[in-house]
Amino acid sequence: MNIKFVDLNRQYASIAPEINEAIQRVLDRADFVLGTEVERFEEEFADYCEAAYAVGLDSGASALELGLQALGVGPGDDVLVPVNTFFASAAAIAHVGARPVFVDVDPITYTIDVSQAASLITPRTKAIMPVHLYGQPAGMQPIMQLAQQHGLWVVEDACQAHGARYNGQRVGAVGHVGAFSFYPGKNLGAYGDGGALVTNDAALADQVRVLRNCGQREKYVHIAMGGNHRLDTLQAAVLRVKLRYLDIWNAMRRNWAAHYDQLLASYELIRPLMSINVEHVFHLYVVQVESRDAIQTFLGSKGIATGVHYPLPLHLQPAFANLDYHLGDFPMAEQSAPRLLSLPMFAELTAAEVEYVAECLALAMGGETVGLQAKSVNA
Repeated sequence: MNIKFVDLNRQYASIAPEINEAIQRVLDRADFVLGTEVERFEEEFADYCEAAYAVGLDSGASALELGLQALGVGPGDDVLVPVNTFFASAAAIAHVGARPVFVDVDPITYTIDVSQAASLITPRTKAIMPVHLYGQPAGMQPIMQLAQQHGLWVVEDACQAHGARYNGQRVGAVGHVGAFSFYPGKNLGAYGDGGALVTNDAALADQVRVLRNCGQREKYVHIAMGGNHRLDTLQAAVLRVKLRYLDIWNAMRRNWAAHYDQLLASYELIRPLMSINVEHVFHLYVVQVESRDAIQTFLGSKGIATGVHYPLPLHLQPAFANLDYHLGDFPMAEQSAPRLLSLPMFAELTAAEVEYVAECLALAMGGETVGLQAKSVNA
């Protein structure tokens, strides 16, 4: 078999008539910038996230940055952020002039270690940025309690967690602002870059709308030092179609995650473990294995595409050398980084493909094959 890490062709084929019709609507209107579809998508996405407001943006990175800017985070401020996340999480903090303060991760969920975060709060600390990594919500209840206790803003990085729930509530709308990415491979992906910020604060939403549009509320009257961070109307039209399928696709991802779990249960690897009271959406299905690089090469030779998220923790990235962190500062992230391997995960997988991946992974680890005994999940 040849199994892609994410197969966007299959997804498009399943909804092609609706996508084509949505794009044609935009072409017919020719309202390519902040058009009708953007406004409608913002309303629908806010409703989906159980938030009062959503603001369409050009990327998840912009959502994080403009959210921080709207909250008044800037030079002289510290923002707590997990050390095992995509670069954009911490880069957004640096871009507003604040300092990222890295926090180690929970060894089970890979999300921010709240206890360590509490120990790092100083008078400079202005905000905390929990990341709902791989589609698993971070521990928002203790995070919100910590924020309330110390007067901190909470900026949720939900760029990998569209539709996930914590204690029954959609992530993104738990903190003061939530950021989402619509990069094509995400659970809700555009056909190019895109993002959104959600919030329950009308003033914050209005400020982000100004910041995304060159600092103007009315044309040629610039009231803030904003930039060009608008969501394209064509992308909003695509996202409106896909949003209708998101819960179905997330359920299918959970289905395949359960099938992986069943097939790999007896093998010497660490499978994803879920926190209590969360609904994981499995943007990624990440395992820990010994000899990760050799196993990845072996799987590639069998036609299986895999990923590594992320090979180098943020404190060891050259771009953050000025923060003066060192090897050994974050043992949990450093211990897991060379072992993490992301297996193919997308809604349109088949049982046969998941079983083939599991078979080959077992062979790569030098064990007996898992066989096809666990076919209880429908293709």
